[in-house]
Amino acid sequence: MKVLAVDTSSSVASVAVVDGGRVLGEYGISQKMSHSQKLVPMIRELLSNLELKAADMDLFAASTGPGSFTGLRIGVTTVKALAYAVQKPVVGVPTLDALAFNVPAYDGLVCPIMDARNRQVYTAVYRREEGRLAKVTDYMALDLDELIELLVAKGERVVFNGDAVELHRAYLEEKLKSCRFAPDNLLLQRASSVAMVGLDMANRGLIENCFDLVPFYLRKSQAERVREMEGKNRVYEKYDN
Repeated sequence: MKVLAVDTSSSVASVAVVDGGRVLGEYGISQKMSHSQKLVPMIRELLSNLELKAADMDLFAASTGPGSFTGLRIGVTTVKALAYAVQKPVVGVPTLDALAFNVPAYDGLVCPIMDARNRQVYTAVYRREEGRLAKVTDYMALDLDELIELLVAKGERVVFNGDAVELHRAYLEEKLKSCRFAPDNLLLQRASSVAMVGLDMANRGLIENCFDLVPFYLRKSQAERVREMEGKNRVYEKYDN
């Protein structure tokens, strides 16, 4: 089964084509948030170099979040349009699942962490069970110290990856003496991991109609939170007057 996957959940724009368990090709750029200009040309060039067309794909996969609100919308919308054009199924892959998949077999916990600003992270904790990653926790958006408390309570070795590693590496090493970090080439999002997780989900029947594919947000955007706060302030002013 050929899968075309994209990940635009962070500053990384990544596109991959996988056939079964083999990566046919993968492009990735980690520079700045310009996915609206770069994503479609990356897909077009990758398919051209592989001498494939969108119609040759059996499945399309998109990283659905958490992550950048704008980036996720770009990736999900692009995959929806491609799948609709060639009438193929899609699968939405949680970003944290794909990040955890980056980490090879490890005797301990796997904890991807994505920067959510203000010392907060998007995260989940995983463990490999019978060769498959299993979530130990739900997807979470929480303060870094809360995550550290959770991991200390579990009392196991843990390996981190994700873009928040570079922000908090020294602090994590100080607080968690047994922690490890994925190598640099496995630290950030990769569309090939999205494809592999998406393929596994499809094999378990977890496919979607392209119209049903939507981003997964753990919390509201900053703009939405500001609007809500402004709305509450206007209500208070109304009653105060």
